[in-house]
Amino acid sequence: MAEGSVSVAEVEACFKKFAIHGDTKATGKEMNGKNFAKVCKDCHVIDGKNVTATDVDIVFSKVKAKSARVITFEQFNQALRELAPKRFKGKSQEEAMTHLHGLIAGKEPANMGVTRVAKASAVDRLTDTTKYTGSHKERFDESGKGKGKVGRVDLPDTSGYVGSYKGQGTYDDKVKEA
Repeated sequence: MAEGSVSVAEVEACFKKFAIHGDTKATGKEMNGKNFAKVCKDCHVIDGKNVTATDVDIVFSKVKAKSARVITFEQFNQALRELAPKRFKGKSQEEAMTHLHGLIAGKEPANMGVTRVAKASAVDRLTDTTKYTGSHKERFDESGKGKGKVGRVDLPDTSGYVGSYKGQGTYDDKVKEA
């Protein structure tokens, strides 16, 4: 197979990178359907017009063994041979493979759509203790630091006086006078 500027080793290196993507137990010798679809999407083999995600899934099912869930590098090349004429219409099989290998060689799995840290302004607004109201406001002191258990639990008054008694703390003074 004459790829011109792209060697089979470069395509195989790309195959191995995508084969281990997202799987800690993967060896890089076999690729599952999800990662094959990711190769096609990240390397722009799927263009939305000539080759769609459905086409990629169908080709994957064709090249893999009946009971298998993964494909080898040879089966990967066979799948590319089936996708090349669809992706590059009007070109010979060999030219289409050359262009397809050019798209794939040297690429790595992209981490698009990975969860990012929430916007700081929203988090700051929600955790600003000066804007808390009601019972939540009592859980923090003036500096915004939490009071701990004191802010969460109503501690009982164990002084021995009734709650609304006005002369609280005056007993000792009265006893000393007498």
